[in-house]
Amino acid sequence: MRTLVNLDGSLVAPAEARVSVFDRGFLYGDSVYEVIRTYGGRPFEREAHLARLAHSAARIGLSPRWDAQRTAAEIDRTLAAARGADAPEPDAAPWNAGERYVRVVMTRGAGEIGLDPALAVDPLAIVIVQPLVGPPARAYADGIPAAVVGVRRASPQAVDPSAKTGAHLTHVLAVREARAAGALEALLLDDAGFVTEGSSSNVFAVAGGRLLTPPIASGILEGVTRAVVLRLARAEGVPVEEVPLRPEDLERADELFITSTVREILPVTRLGDSPVGAGRPGPLTHHLHQAFRRLAGGPVGLRVRR
Repeated sequence: MRTLVNLDGSLVAPAEARVSVFDRGFLYGDSVYEVIRTYGGRPFEREAHLARLAHSAARIGLSPRWDAQRTAAEIDRTLAAARGADAPEPDAAPWNAGERYVRVVMTRGAGEIGLDPALAVDPLAIVIVQPLVGPPARAYADGIPAAVVGVRRASPQAVDPSAKTGAHLTHVLAVREARAAGALEALLLDDAGFVTEGSSSNVFAVAGGRLLTPPIASGILEGVTRAVVLRLARAEGVPVEEVPLRPEDLERADELFITSTVREILPVTRLGDSPVGAGRPGPLTHHLHQAFRRLAGGPVGLRVRR
């Protein structure tokens, strides 16, 4: 399957997808975006993603070029045009093989250089469709290492955490630090030392059979997958608490996992230099991932080590 770009309604190859150097998304991160994935070729939780896209735009006063209905139609059109034979992916998790990654970007547009948003003209709408590259199957079976990094989450007073914008330098630096420590995800703290979220994920801990996660009020993005997991957990009768967490709470946890659109529910089995719990994916993480897989469709899950 080829990568395809929808640029303001025109379907073009990546090499032909040109955006002005004066576009404010490029100059200032003055844009909003969403990442959607497919299951069986169909976008999952698309309405929730597009609702959040509209919320993000409203929070920064950006008028998107397309409304939700037009955006949904352009996503479908781009997905259909990008269909084709997929190369074999021997290491892929079975629910990721052959699926698509969709990135929707809305910028305020280009204009005279300057911080004043009123300088922007011609808002830009982009849909990118490419093969989904998710964690390999072994990451779900064995878990991944994560690290609490020194890079701090921006204060909610400075940046609206409910808006998913193109300004990501904090997360870029957090990932850089995590990779240097041999970790695959960076977990960020706020100025008070509480855990907020991952560089591109939400964080969950399991302690004494309870599912714990930082509350939205702690200054985190309200993840679409996070909401699905909380809904599934409550439906399964799992005690759920949205409470502030410190790094030591994660270190003492029986289980730890992260959630995101591309990664679904991904177990974390090492935090820094120490194993989490028994050092392997735990039973509640596995149970919730199976429930998620049943909801999304396709293969239910992988056997975890006991």
